[in-house]
Amino acid sequence: MLFDYDSSSPESILSYAKDLEGMTFLDVKKQYLAYYNRLHELTEESINDTNAKGQLGNFLEEYYFGYKPNSDQEADFKEAGVELKQTCIDQKKNGSYTAGERLSITNISFEEPVEVEFYKSHVWNKIRLILLVHYLRDKTIPRMNNKILYVNLFTPPQADLEIIINDYNKINAKITAGLAHEISEGDTMYLGASTKGATAAKSLRPQYYGDHIPAKKRNFCFKRSYMDYVLHNYVLKDSVPYEPIIKDSTLLEKNSFEDIIIEKIEKHVGETDYKLCEYYNRIYNNNKAQWVDLTYRMLGIKGNHAEEFAKSNIVVKTIRIEENGKIRENMSFPPFRFMDLIQEEWEDSELYNYFSETKFLFVIFKRHGEHYQLQKAKFWNMPATDLDGEVQEGWLQVKNTILSGVEFDIKPNGTISNNLLGQKDNRIIHVRPHATKSAYKLNNGFEKGNIERDANPLPDGQWMTTQSFWINNSYILEQIQ
Repeated sequence: MLFDYDSSSPESILSYAKDLEGMTFLDVKKQYLAYYNRLHELTEESINDTNAKGQLGNFLEEYYFGYKPNSDQEADFKEAGVELKQTCIDQKKNGSYTAGERLSITNISFEEPVEVEFYKSHVWNKIRLILLVHYLRDKTIPRMNNKILYVNLFTPPQADLEIIINDYNKINAKITAGLAHEISEGDTMYLGASTKGATAAKSLRPQYYGDHIPAKKRNFCFKRSYMDYVLHNYVLKDSVPYEPIIKDSTLLEKNSFEDIIIEKIEKHVGETDYKLCEYYNRIYNNNKAQWVDLTYRMLGIKGNHAEEFAKSNIVVKTIRIEENGKIRENMSFPPFRFMDLIQEEWEDSELYNYFSETKFLFVIFKRHGEHYQLQKAKFWNMPATDLDGEVQEGWLQVKNTILSGVEFDIKPNGTISNNLLGQKDNRIIHVRPHATKSAYKLNNGFEKGNIERDANPLPDGQWMTTQSFWINNSYILEQIQ
C-alpha cells in the first residue's frame, strides 16, 4: 500500500522502496492519483510536465514517499538518517550500462563560514546512508516514461571515506583562502565541486572569505566516474578487473592518496626506461604503451585498471622530454562530432566536462642517450582560470568556424588544409585530425577516403575528417615545469 513504511527504519524504507523497481515515473504518478481517486487529473500535458532537466529530482519524495520536498541540510528521512537520491543510468550501444551523471549531494555556500569537521558537515548527513534509486535514461521518450531499475542502500566504504574527507578538506581550503572562483572538479578525487550547469556564469556570488571575489555557485557531488564505479561494483556487482593501489586503507589516515602515489613512482627517479623494463621483467619494445605500462607496474598494478583511478577519473599520461628540453608530441583527447559541438553551450560541452572533471597523473621521462630517464611524477588538472579563459575562447572559435562554414584549401598534391583552430592560434589547445586516414566529401565534388569510417558531417552538408582537440606541447611543458 502507498506510504506504508516506517520512516524511522532504514530497513522498512528500503523494503518499501524496492517496489519501485520495474516501475516508470508515470506508473508512480498513476498510483499516487489512484490512491487519492484523482486519476482524472492525468492529462497528456501532466505526463510531460517533468520533461525538463532536473524536474524529476523531487518527484519520488512527493508522489511515492508522501512528503513535501525541502531544502533542509539534514537527511530526507531524519529519524532513519537516510538520504533519498535518484540518478540515471545510460545504456551504451553494446547494451552495457554506465552512470549517466554525477550525483549532486548538497549546495556549497560561499556566503558563510565552512564547517571544518567533516563528520559535523551537511555532506556527511547526506551521504552516510543513501537510498540510491537508479533509473534508465532514454532521451528519445518523455522522462516520465523512464523506468526505475535498481533501488539500494549505499554507504561509501571506509577506504573511500578517507579520500572523500581529503577531498572535502581540499575544497574547503580553497574556499577559506578566498579562492572559490578557482575551484575545479578536477582538484579532487571522488567528492567534487560541480557548477550549476549552463547558467553558472550568471549565478556568481561574492565569497565570504578573502577579497570577496564573485564565484560560481557549486554543489558538492560524487563525480560521474565514482558513480560509475558504484553502479558496477555495488549495484550490478560486475566482475570488473580493477586492482586497488592502496591495499591498506589505514595508510590514508596520515598520508594523502596523491602523496602515496608520487612516492611509489619517485623512488625510481633517475632510472632509465630500459632498466625499469628489466626490473619489472617487461620486454623493452619502445612503443607508446611501454611508459604507461611501466607507470602501473611502479604502482603495483599488473594490468592498467587501477581501482582508485577508475573511481576518480585519473588519466595517466607519460611525457617524454627530449635532450633539447622540448616535448615532441602534443596531447590528444577524444574526438568530437561537428554537429554535436555546435549544439553545445560551453559549460555543458564535452570539452569543458572533460577538463573540469579529469585529473591527470603526469609521469615525466627525459632522454638520456639512447633511453629515457625517469624525472618525476605530478598530479595535474586544468586550472579553472585557463579552462574558463583561453580554452573557452578556443572552443568558441571552433564552434563559430563550424557554424559559419569551414574553409578548405586543396593543394596540388591532394592534401587539404582548413581554417579550424591551429596550434599558433591559442596558447593551450588546437584542433587536429583524429582518424585512421583523412576523408572528405566536399560540395565542389571533391571526395577522398573512407567517409563513413573516418569523417563526420558539417552543418553545410560537407563531410570532413573527424577531429579532436589537442593540448599544445608547449603548454604541457609549461605546466610540468
